[in-house]
Amino acid sequence: MAARLIFLGAPGSGKGTQASRLAGRLSIPQISTGDMLREARANGTELGKRAAFYMDKGDLVPDDVVIGIIRERLQQDDCQHGFILDGFPRTLPQAQALDLMLTDMGLPLSHVIFIDVPDEEIIPRITGRRTCPNCGRSYHISFLPPKVPGRCDECGSDLVQRSDDTEDAVRIRLSKYREQTAPLVEFYENKGLLKRVHGVGDIEEIQKKILEIVA
Repeated sequence: MAARLIFLGAPGSGKGTQASRLAGRLSIPQISTGDMLREARANGTELGKRAAFYMDKGDLVPDDVVIGIIRERLQQDDCQHGFILDGFPRTLPQAQALDLMLTDMGLPLSHVIFIDVPDEEIIPRITGRRTCPNCGRSYHISFLPPKVPGRCDECGSDLVQRSDDTEDAVRIRLSKYREQTAPLVEFYENKGLLKRVHGVGDIEEIQKKILEIVA
């Protein structure tokens, strides 16, 4: 049976990591909204051109365009045995539109995996991130520290923290995320699709819990 999944999770929850690992195990594509929009734009499809119009202005791409691009993506051969949607939907109207589209395509969802992590766990995960502005290598002051504090192992440049990785910025992002996601959680719970996974702990153990759900 095809595994058709949505992954929900706050920034820093490990959602993307878990989705990527599961996609590899199941040999199905992990469909990121951002990657999908960039691919449609590069391919020059009609919807891709419409998306580019908004992206070039720095505006959000309208939901109907995103839904149309998702429809095109799910019709590709690599989605025959399933897919993982990562980063979409983000709002209740998007979830409702996606539901109508999947019903029309005859592609019912298997599960919606919600990686649930408390804010107080997420904040140090994000605020501890550091990046080398020269070579792009990533670090974490607790989980993946450089050999010399504040200096890149590869090129010796001073590491930097992204402006949106400060605690105040992270709390604002998380507050906005919770506001948007709460209706989604209820929406998919009412459909009997939502599966909560506690996202704190060893990456392999969390993956094992997810595999038990989708098996």
